[in-house]
Amino acid sequence: MERDFRFNLEEMAGAIGDYGTLLPIIVGVAVVTEINMSSILLFFGLAYIATGIYYKLPMPVEPMKAIGAVAIGGALTAGEIAAAGILMGVILLLLGIFGGIDLIKEHIPEWLIRGIQLGLTLILLETAISFMVEDWLIGLVSVGIILGFFFVNVLDISSLIVFGLGLIIGIYHTGLPPLTLISWPELTLPAISEFGTGFWSGTLPQIPLTLGNAVLATSLLITDLFEREVPENKLVISMGLMCLISSPLGGFPMCHGAGGLAAQYRFGARTGGSNIISGIILLIIAFFFASPQIIEVIPYGVLGAMLFFTAFQMFQSAILTDKKVLMVATGVLAFLTNIAIAFIVLFLLDKALKKFNIY
Repeated sequence: MERDFRFNLEEMAGAIGDYGTLLPIIVGVAVVTEINMSSILLFFGLAYIATGIYYKLPMPVEPMKAIGAVAIGGALTAGEIAAAGILMGVILLLLGIFGGIDLIKEHIPEWLIRGIQLGLTLILLETAISFMVEDWLIGLVSVGIILGFFFVNVLDISSLIVFGLGLIIGIYHTGLPPLTLISWPELTLPAISEFGTGFWSGTLPQIPLTLGNAVLATSLLITDLFEREVPENKLVISMGLMCLISSPLGGFPMCHGAGGLAAQYRFGARTGGSNIISGIILLIIAFFFASPQIIEVIPYGVLGAMLFFTAFQMFQSAILTDKKVLMVATGVLAFLTNIAIAFIVLFLLDKALKKFNIY
């Protein structure tokens, strides 16, 4: 039982490790679209608890980033987001039920997955720096606190200290976030026309990102960090169910992710208990504080510092390959363009290199 679930300071510190990527995307989507943030957070909280109980491991639950980026850019309505999520859910479930993900895995080399991890490292670093520029003094202090725990032989609760410090500073400057009671989700099915736009602008760019990062890279990182195996098939099915349940009810399409797992692990998460703690925190926010002002309470310097060390944890896994040139090429291309393009281009390059017996 101790191996599967712990509820202590270490797990609590790991529980908030992924909030640096989770909260900004959720708030951005809620501000730009008419999706209610309480509904989004409600399903994230429930999904965190459910996956923690099911996997008995830290298992990040993140907003689908490609869909999130397009939505924040103003190119998707709430109905189109729901349609994109429903379609992702159907596709993922079909891949899981009929074993399609196993076939895909056979044709994707490990260095390509490591390259996706490197791309995520660079993206996280860029985001971390942009956040820390917003509050450079708080960011530097936060980095110093987190770094200090590397050199002292005590329990690493740096994320709790940094997050708590950020809350105190944020509340001092902005005041307490307003009490906002939850708006219960309602079933809203997208129109037929919304499925077309949702698929083209949301689902299509999300598919390679999900397969590369949320499935293959996450499964590999679980083995790296915990020496336990979680079949890709399980990850695909759990993501499919999360999307199909939440999207029609006002939630946002959800997935797992190697970056989130690296963040949880870096700050102390080792069991499913961290997921349950994280889920409870999100449910409290969903029920009582789900207004866009909640993000204003947490200084961006704090989020940036946490992302910075998350990137370092991801980098340590990315370099675990013999084909470092190809891995670096994948990561750089993912950073300069996007993960989906890098995944497709380097996948085709791998096939060409093998066809001509170059390696």
